[in-house]
Amino acid sequence: MRVSLKDVAEHAGVSIKTVSNVVNNYPHVTPGMRARVQEAIDELGYRPNMTARHLRKGRTGIIALAVPELGNPYFAELAGAVVDAAAEHEFTVLLDHTRGDREQEVLVSQGFRANVIDGLILSPLELESEDLRGRTDDVPLVLLGEREYDLPYDHIAIDNVAAARTAVRHLLSRGRTRIAYLGARTDSANRPAHLRLAGWREELTAAGVPAPDSLVVPVGGWDRAEGARAMARLLDSGVRPDAVFAYNDLVAIGAMRVLHERGLRVPWDVAVAGFDDIEEGRFGAVTLTTVSPDKQAIARMAVASLLRTLSGRAEPGGRELTAEFRLIERESTLGRR
Repeated sequence: MRVSLKDVAEHAGVSIKTVSNVVNNYPHVTPGMRARVQEAIDELGYRPNMTARHLRKGRTGIIALAVPELGNPYFAELAGAVVDAAAEHEFTVLLDHTRGDREQEVLVSQGFRANVIDGLILSPLELESEDLRGRTDDVPLVLLGEREYDLPYDHIAIDNVAAARTAVRHLLSRGRTRIAYLGARTDSANRPAHLRLAGWREELTAAGVPAPDSLVVPVGGWDRAEGARAMARLLDSGVRPDAVFAYNDLVAIGAMRVLHERGLRVPWDVAVAGFDDIEEGRFGAVTLTTVSPDKQAIARMAVASLLRTLSGRAEPGGRELTAEFRLIERESTLGRR
């Protein structure tokens, strides 16, 4: 049988109101009384009824996180970080998988779960600004990722241009001068990957190193298979890079497999750097140098943004919030100078 506030109150010999004050961490409870009630809570194994608590505030206690690919380790790790950040504020996270499909992203953003969630964190791939300008749903929305939107919603990302430049600068410091970029999307300048491509180009240009289009390889997606196909196409075209900067770690891992099959050694013949710092990159036969976004900070910022809106403290207009990143140097780039 579930332990109630009344049970705790009777066990501690205090009023139900006093137990409620302790559970809700109200400051005017004396230290001695707080310890007495906490001892009763611990002995009885009392757990607050979070559903009832949220309902009293007119909330469900649930926020949604919509990502394009749950099978992508980056989004899986990010989802775990969001779940942890939400739990600190006693919220549960509902996961949605959009497959990076624009119609599904529109459906999610327009509130098809509005009756069961208090807020939405959305990481879109194909969603356009016009899809959100006519949004009528009043559920708080936070946007994640590389896409850029001029909209009245908080947007949280790292500085993708600076992060890409950091990775390319590292490759240049290792004596690499023919650095390919794997992972471009050529169908629209605003598609994800354009900022990392811009960073690649800016850093090479600043260093006086050629950045020809022949070193830019477009992909249809950002998984291992696409990385392998992109690397194979580049090599088959007769272009021989001495380094590869990949849009993400999965593309980099696919590229490394093809390099191995073609008899090219990583990092001695071709250095490889990725992006995202997924766990898989830390345990390969050759560990992967990568840009590591602060996923925990992104998650905390996203949850805090929703709570800010729910509490009525949000100011009109969206904010651009930037999380930190760092370059992690591993075996895939450290072979020669």
